[in-house]
Amino acid sequence: MKYMLAIASSALLLAGTVRTSVDAQTGYARGQDVSPTFDGWEQNSDGTSTLYFGYFNRNAEEEIDVPIGPANNFDPGGDRGQPTHFYPARKWWVFKTVVPKDWPKDRRVVWTLTTHGRTNQAKGWLQPEWEVDKDLIAKNAARDPSLMTAGTNETDLDHENRPPAMAGSPAQTIGVSDPLTLTVTATDDGRPKPDPESRVQQGVRVRWILYRGAGKVQFDPDIMSQRLYGKPATLETKVRFAVPGAYRLRAIASDGQAFSTYDVDVTVK
Repeated sequence: MKYMLAIASSALLLAGTVRTSVDAQTGYARGQDVSPTFDGWEQNSDGTSTLYFGYFNRNAEEEIDVPIGPANNFDPGGDRGQPTHFYPARKWWVFKTVVPKDWPKDRRVVWTLTTHGRTNQAKGWLQPEWEVDKDLIAKNAARDPSLMTAGTNETDLDHENRPPAMAGSPAQTIGVSDPLTLTVTATDDGRPKPDPESRVQQGVRVRWILYRGAGKVQFDPDIMSQRLYGKPATLETKVRFAVPGAYRLRAIASDGQAFSTYDVDVTVK
């Protein structure tokens, strides 16, 4: 029931914050706006609640940067960890923010984003129809190829599976012309177990993306060539920056069903 309610509420949300599906499928390469999206909320064991947000970049090719500020902010909070770099297409479960256990159920957390002269908002609150769990997160993550998951129905899901645990390079400060090597390792719980009849991919795979930054970033490589099962997966990546500034680079690890993230802040002088 929770799955069906969340899908229904997602459709209502998109109707309010994203243009019609016909418009979204027109296929503009550049020049279109980005809409933030509220993907749902989850109750935590300590009584607090986690609100999940994503976004929809209507451009097929253009990546857009919007620094934290009036054009990319939260009310309340201003900076709640949202991205400043927006890849094309719909991105699910991009980040989360926690509200206290006494947070009023009807109080909104509003993400405002202005791109190409258009302002869009995503309003998140503790509406029962938008409550999610780890299984629903896994199902909807499969809609976002960057998360590298595949399970979309009840028979594919391993309900005991947990996301990979990640560890990696610490924060860095470098010169703009200096080479940078980052390493991240993802250790999985061995689930989902190999099953030749399942559509869920087995093993862990890791990739890097730009989450926040002032300019272009090149990763070499940006993704593991194949999945590893039964042992930790390590990706060593060389990174180059085009211009100085503050950057946040994100590693994503997926075991085919669940995913986790690891961020590295880099100051480029």
